[in-house]
Amino acid sequence: MDDDWGPIPLSRLSHAGFCLRRAALLTNEQIWKESADTAKGRAEHERVHAQRIERRGETAKLYEFPVFSHTLGVAGKCDCIEAQTDARGCRIPALDFPARLYPVEYKHGEIRAEREYEIQLCAQAMCLEEMFQTSIPEGAIYYITSHRRYSVPFTEELRNLVKETIHKIELFRRSFSIPPAEKEAKCRACSLREHCRPGMQRSASNYCHELRREAMERDVE
Repeated sequence: MDDDWGPIPLSRLSHAGFCLRRAALLTNEQIWKESADTAKGRAEHERVHAQRIERRGETAKLYEFPVFSHTLGVAGKCDCIEAQTDARGCRIPALDFPARLYPVEYKHGEIRAEREYEIQLCAQAMCLEEMFQTSIPEGAIYYITSHRRYSVPFTEELRNLVKETIHKIELFRRSFSIPPAEKEAKCRACSLREHCRPGMQRSASNYCHELRREAMERDVE
């Protein structure tokens, strides 16, 4: 990664997985608007999170643990890392025993599989692997509202998707570009829809296309 550029926030990968244009607006135009859902999610995170370590027997939970990867060019925090005593595990400064690490990402709402959250979680695991020279095959996403979680295997496909997502973010942040809007059903749930205006952008694009078509027809005549 170029020294003139700071690391990409891990949370930005989740935004890019949801919508590349949304991630670009956040990155290049610093646009953010709170919605009822984002406010509730943030409040739930604040209630359960603070940087701390909870030790119980041969296990520990590390909350708000900072991670980074020089190779990937990303940095951020893990909501929670569950550490289980394992003689073949890694050593980290926060613990006095070798441990097997299991990252857990906290999300608002009811349990559901969301690829963008899996990308963010896998990137956290890849950071931990680089930092502590270990292997992490799996993690989990915990949904605060439903008090349930599901496991996420860190497959080769998902790891490649993490790298592809980072590459796409690097492209638009270094070129200061904003990807075009693509109106989809998920736009209704986006807090940035008033700034993005996907419907208006498509209409303008269609209008310009129609003008070009008419001009070409006149030239043929």
